[in-house]
Amino acid sequence: MRLITPIFCVGALAFVAACASDAVPTAPVTVTPASPSFDRRESSDDDGSAIATQERRVHELRNSPGLAGSKARTGGGTGISYHGGSVLTNATNVAAVYWAASTIYSGGPAAGTSGAGSADGSLVGYFMSHIGGSSYFNINSSYTNGSGAPIANVVNYTQYWANSTSAPSGTQSVSDAQMIAMLQSGFNSGALTYDPNTLYAIFTAGAVNLGGGFGTQYCAYHTHGTVKINNVSKTVLYAAMPYNAAHASACSAGAAPNGDVGADAEVNTLVHEIEETTTDMLGNAWFDNRGYENADKCAWNFGTTFPAGGSVANVVVGTKNFLVQQNWVNAGSGGCALKWP
Repeated sequence: MRLITPIFCVGALAFVAACASDAVPTAPVTVTPASPSFDRRESSDDDGSAIATQERRVHELRNSPGLAGSKARTGGGTGISYHGGSVLTNATNVAAVYWAASTIYSGGPAAGTSGAGSADGSLVGYFMSHIGGSSYFNINSSYTNGSGAPIANVVNYTQYWANSTSAPSGTQSVSDAQMIAMLQSGFNSGALTYDPNTLYAIFTAGAVNLGGGFGTQYCAYHTHGTVKINNVSKTVLYAAMPYNAAHASACSAGAAPNGDVGADAEVNTLVHEIEETTTDMLGNAWFDNRGYENADKCAWNFGTTFPAGGSVANVVVGTKNFLVQQNWVNAGSGGCALKWP
């Protein structure tokens, strides 16, 4: 589902966000069968120039009114269609930005450090390092670019930055403008390396309200904005990944097969955002006639589960068990699945 809000401009920095429905699709505005719901606001640049809009694609809440609509097979064919935009054909790179005064997930990087993704010892880090190449992520290979080339089953966890500078806390609300300014500071300092094919996943602790609607409108979202790299404007892909366990009834499936309540909940919404960025990186590629992206159509639908760690799981990633939502297969008549083919 899409929520549209203004482009943000701070000094020379302009921000554009595209919110992807990551959890169960919630509908702040009534969703009709013909089109996605829109939340439109207007604003102008600092110089009073052209008014612009911002589009977010959000992961909706459990038991959201929009959930049934997201699962509907609409539009004929496979139930999802291509709209001409860009996809991450060759690989999806992911960078973790842990924005907190201390370590968020057990075993994760110490605050104030940065490094290779392989050095992240958290369960979230393990998931990002192993989801590529799995039969689960191969579902995204049922999608293609504009030339008909299938998306590669490749996810690279390239880098992390445990940023403790001006870290939000409590129930503080953090805007997209603030998130992009923070990413810009990472690129400026060298703590982060810029790459146009990287999704920068921004994680926060506790009940920090990333984007202003965490736990009431959505569980997470993906979008894009504009940063300056060597004084040249570049598009940056990012995902708002608040601590889902803080709103467990709305944003967690309640399972912890690895005994890590926070991380076990987070990987479900994280993979939702990764696969939607892969197939719809700028919000103009793959979605159905309601505006739902591939993962939206299967949000909070887990399929067949098995006992694991005193809880339940439905996939094995690397050597660990996880409970993650199914994803929409773009083949045959379409449908939710845990692997493809």
